[in-house]
Amino acid sequence: MHKQDDNAQVLARLAGLKDMTVKQLKAEWEKLFSSEAPNNSRSFLEQRLAYRIQELTFGGLSKPVRQLLDALADEVEGKNVRKSVISDPRNPVIGTRLVREWNGVEHVITVLKDGFDWQGRRYKSLSAIARDITGTQWNGYRFFGLRERKDAA
Repeated sequence: MHKQDDNAQVLARLAGLKDMTVKQLKAEWEKLFSSEAPNNSRSFLEQRLAYRIQELTFGGLSKPVRQLLDALADEVEGKNVRKSVISDPRNPVIGTRLVREWNGVEHVITVLKDGFDWQGRRYKSLSAIARDITGTQWNGYRFFGLRERKDAA
């Protein structure tokens, strides 16, 4: 029953935001964020307050999700400010060489920080390399014999 009470209370508070003036929204902002409201549009204040109300009631983002968002922000901004790195858990350590023979030809791929190198060309995915090697669609991890680690979840 407690969860239903929380849901009803949150829904009522969210609906109430639509009836508030901008001045009231800014007062609510100061109450929920303990800081002065930014001088923004009504829709921004409503959306951010709605998120904050739900966050305070139900909890915020998990640590892994926050780390992923930080890493994505780094990638978009072209910076390396945050410590976490986006990578597929199936990727071997940077510098690892993957060797695959296909139709009698040996192909060597080097794992880079942000992708892969094959024949001096950079690729974002192993699947793209597998497609260039075979001429057909492949799951790159399967083609190169990599499996997801059990501890990666």
